[in-house]
This record gives sequence, C-alpha cells and structure tokens, in this order.
Amino acid sequence: MEATHEVFNQPAPLAGYNLFEGNAGLRDALKFNAPQLDTAALSAMGARLGSVDMQTHARLANVHTPQLHSHDRFGRRVDQVEFHPSYHALMGLATEAGLHGTPWLGEGTSPHVQRAAGFMLFTELEPSILCPISMTYAVTPALRSNPAVYADWQTGLTARAYDPALKPWKDKAGLTMGMGMTEKQGGSDVRANTTQAVADGQDGWGQRYRITGHKWFFSAPMCDAFLVLAQAPAGLSCFFVPRVLQDGAINVIHIQRLKDKLGNKANASSEVEFHGASAWLVGEEGRGIPQILEMGTMTRLDCALGTSGLMRQALAIALNHAQQRQAFGKPLIEQPLMRNVLADLAIESEAACALSMRLARAFDHKNEAHEAVMARLLTPIAKFWICKRGSHFAQEAMECLGGNGYVEEGGEGIMARIYREMPLNSIWEGAGNIMALDLLRALRKADAAAALAQELAPAKGAHAALDRLAAALPARVEDMASETEVRRLAQDVAMAVQAALLFQSAPAAVFSAFCDSRIAGNWGHSFGSLGAQTDFDSIIARALPR
Repeated sequence: MEATHEVFNQPAPLAGYNLFEGNAGLRDALKFNAPQLDTAALSAMGARLGSVDMQTHARLANVHTPQLHSHDRFGRRVDQVEFHPSYHALMGLATEAGLHGTPWLGEGTSPHVQRAAGFMLFTELEPSILCPISMTYAVTPALRSNPAVYADWQTGLTARAYDPALKPWKDKAGLTMGMGMTEKQGGSDVRANTTQAVADGQDGWGQRYRITGHKWFFSAPMCDAFLVLAQAPAGLSCFFVPRVLQDGAINVIHIQRLKDKLGNKANASSEVEFHGASAWLVGEEGRGIPQILEMGTMTRLDCALGTSGLMRQALAIALNHAQQRQAFGKPLIEQPLMRNVLADLAIESEAACALSMRLARAFDHKNEAHEAVMARLLTPIAKFWICKRGSHFAQEAMECLGGNGYVEEGGEGIMARIYREMPLNSIWEGAGNIMALDLLRALRKADAAAALAQELAPAKGAHAALDRLAAALPARVEDMASETEVRRLAQDVAMAVQAALLFQSAPAAVFSAFCDSRIAGNWGHSFGSLGAQTDFDSIIARALPR
C-alpha cells in the first residue's frame, strides 16, 4: 500500500516525571502550612506516581472494571467483587504511602497536611480507588465512640498494608472501611431512612443489633466493615457492620448490583440489602447523624483535595500538549489566546491547592480555637467552591487538546477520564445546596466572623478589591439568616481566603492575576479572559510539569 502521510506534530504523552517536584504550587503550600515537614517521602511518591508502570495500572483499572459475583457456581450466595490486578496494585501503593489511617497515629509534625499532599498527588494518577482509602481515613473519629471496636480495629486501619482477602479482622494485615447512608427514598435526607435495627444482646463490642433494610448507594462493598445508619428505638443511629464476623461467618450483606456510573469506574459502588445483619452501636442511640457526620467532615476534605488533584493533572496534560503541538507556525503555548487560557487554569489550580492544604492544616491543629473554627467554616466552603469549579476547569483543559482530549485512547485520553470524574466530588458527601446549608449552620456558631477576619488580615492592603471584599464579609457573615444567598456567600468567602493564601504563599504575579480577575471583576464568564497586564510568562513557567 502506498504511504499517504507520516505521523508528526502529535505530542508525546506526559509520563515518566515527578508529580511532586514539578508542582511548585503544592510545594509552596506545604512550606506555608507545614514549614517543618520533611517532603522526601512525597518526592519519592511523586516519582512513582508519574511512572509509566503506575500510569498503566491506572488505565487498566479503569478499563477492566469491577465485576460482581453474587453467587458461586453451585448457587450459594457469596457477594464478592472481583477486581483487576491493577486495582490491587494501586490500593497497595496507596496504603503503603499511608493515605488511609496513618495520620491518626500522631507521627510527625503535620500528619494531616502530609497525608493531604499525598492524597492530592495520588488523585493525579487515579482517583477512583481512593474511595475506600478516604473512608478508612475518615472513620476514626466516629469509630472511637465504640472503644471496644476501635481497640480491636485501630491497628489494622492504620497499618501500611493492603489485604483484599475476605476473612476475619484479626487475621488480616490491613483493614479498610466504608459507609452506608443513602436510601432510595431519601438521598441526602437521611432522616427519611427506613432501615431498621433491633437489639440483639450484648457482647465484647457492646450492644449488638440486627439490621434489616437497604442502602441505595453503598460505597466500596469489598471493605472489611462499614458505618451504617439505621432506625433504632430511640431514632436514627450509627452502627458498625463488619463483612466477616468474629467466628468467620459472612455477615448477611447482600450486594444487589454494582452502579454503572458516569465516571469513577475503577471503584465499586453498590446497592445492598441487610437481612438481619449483625451490627454494633457506635455512640448513642438516636445520635446517628452527628456521629456519622464526623466521618463526613473528613471525606469532604478529601473531595476538595481530590478535585484539586484532578485540576492539577488536567493542567499538566494541557501544558504538556501545548508545549509540543504546533499550530499556525508556532507551538500552542506561544499563541496569545492559548497562553491566556493556560495561565487562567494555572491560577485556578493553585488557588484550589492553597485552600485545600489550608483546610488540612486546620485538621492538624483542631485543639487551637482559631483552627477549630476554620476547620468548621472552611470544610463546606472548600467542598462547595473547589468542586463546583472542577467540571468547568476540566472542559476548558480538554479544549486545549482539541479532539485528542475528547478521545479515550492513549495518554491524552486521560483527559476524558478526568472530565467524567469531576462531577463526583461535587455530588458525593453532599451536593452544592447541602454544603450551603452546612455553611449556614457553621455561620451560626460563635466567632465565625471574627475568625474569618483574622484569617484575611495578613493580606490587608495588598489589593484594593480584596480589601473591599474582606471588609464586607464579616457583616455578611453575621447577618446571614436566609438560605437564599448562602451559595453566593460561600463563593465569596472561598475566593477571599484563596486570595489571602496566595498572597502569603505564591508569587506576586499569581496573586495579582487572581485578585484582578476573580475579585475585581476584570474577567469574563469563562477561562481565558485575563487582562492584558497579566504576567503570563511567570504564571505559565511556574505551572509547567517537570
């Protein structure tokens, strides 16, 4: 066959690089939030995550999705989920890196910040498998309310080991946990749950119950145990439900089907039914929502971290493409309109990283009055705003690649996976309105306005538009009595805090461009409308992956 063309001007995929060393925004956020932190482990992790081998595992885990085996070939109920070996390789790397329960060991100067940085980096490789990792991290505050269960499970939940076998907790090198709240009829309104819990005696783990009912969205059904909400005589309560009982019997948790989701393909999400499943009370009867919300607070941090990581990955791929792809006689990265888009994306990515890492610092210092208030205030704000920006960000980054970004195949096909993944963090653990309502509850607590003013004070006088916004916010916080405008308040608080953080941790070019566009209003309704005075060279050079 006669050759019709040769292949050229097709960028090489972004592979074989160090995700940590090439991320100046993350490194500077760490210097600001945890100046004493030794980042050697993060650098080593960044090199592994950027390797071709790990990128291959991420691709295969998404191509070969989990498979449910409800029965064995003899017709016996088994309720097991089969995963591709690449899924297990990724889980092994995540637990080895301590992205699950290790911060609760209290080791190091800033364990939650270090773990947050690692979680963000891992998201750039593959976010789906981090669902059970995130829930295992988040379970500790709630599980401590049953001291007997916590004493038995703590070691396994914090071990840097991954053991996918279905066997009793005491026979496993590492343990993971999930949760079950949502039911068909209620969604976010968990008070409408109908699953019932009936007392079934006492044992070494305390008050035992039998649970009967269903869960419409049951995350990571292959975990070793779950926190589950069910109606007890005193009201909605939180229960610890293991998959395998202490005598080796399989608990009666029947997996009805796996969800076919828009994205998050490597992770198994399911519908389940409980048929008198054995469960143990966590906390007080009737106090299930406050109990399990302790877990939700931690996973909301991970939603912000996860979206920040996806933003960084999409930006890095777009920059890699624009450096190599020629159009109209020169590389895309030298085209004025493309430079505006790339710089705008870079600013958004760094602002998301700065806010996420600031929230992680608050979790490291919750015993301090100001940090406790900021943790309560910034959790719904970061979850709401960063995750809301994610899908728009991914679309714009995809456009930088043109048709190549929309195609699933190859290295640049990762962009399509990112785009499908982005809406998840915005919906999971409470969509926008739920976060707005949670912020409203936080604002009604004492000292919210004063804490916010203290947080913004370091940037006073740095930018006139930021000063105007900061001066108006305390009164808006104190006067906020209606649900109608709270989403706008969440947006404005998020951007004000992001600006104050960028002033303290990023170069002047990034801070000025952020304030000029997001706060002063010198910006359109899409990425790529920064003003002509923007220092595009400095912003793009800082964002380049290396």
